Amino acid sequence: MKLAVLGASGHGKVVADTAECCGWRTVEFFDDAWPGVQANAAWSVVGDTAALMGRLADFDGVVVAIGNNRIRHTKLLELRAAGACLITLVHPAAIVSRYAVIGEGTVIFAGATVNAEARINLGCILNTGCSIDHDCLLGDAVHISPGARLAGAVQVGDLSWIGIGASVRQLVHIGQRVMVGAGSAVVSDIPSDVTVAGVPAKRMR
Repeated sequence: MKLAVLGASGHGKVVADTAECCGWRTVEFFDDAWPGVQANAAWSVVGDTAALMGRLADFDGVVVAIGNNRIRHTKLLELRAAGACLITLVHPAAIVSRYAVIGEGTVIFAGATVNAEARINLGCILNTGCSIDHDCLLGDAVHISPGARLAGAVQVGDLSWIGIGASVRQLVHIGQRVMVGAGSAVVSDIPSDVTVAGVPAKRMR
């Protein structure tokens, strides 16, 4: 099987490594910094976004490995409109309930846990060792950073980012395009388009 990865970054290295762990035999990168960038660690960078769009038929799957939520979301929508076969990657060392729903383009890294009735939408990143408890709902292009914890029935809006080691109390609703600082404890609802940090998390000016 042959996989195209858009985004030759450090995050992309983890995506490619996860893909190989999932049995993808060939992984090729595309990045808009090409041809200035020709390799990403062990993997070749063979073209830019336009080149990928012209070669979609050459690949059994495509995944976007761009950490910026907004850019990742835009690229995913462009690829889906072009008929790309967007795939989901789940590392073998992740634990994902058979009762969870995982959207296309999402990547789930080693040590992550997704419990029953959680729903993960398009193009999310569930990073190393994070946990998503029962009945959580993640919108499009959400990033849950390494070691972050969402308790039961948390809702996170589109394009939001939960920082490394942050914790979110059960039943909390987090709006769209929210940034939650590293190590924060979110204990009450957060509106859209704000940055919060601290214990308990408070809106940053």
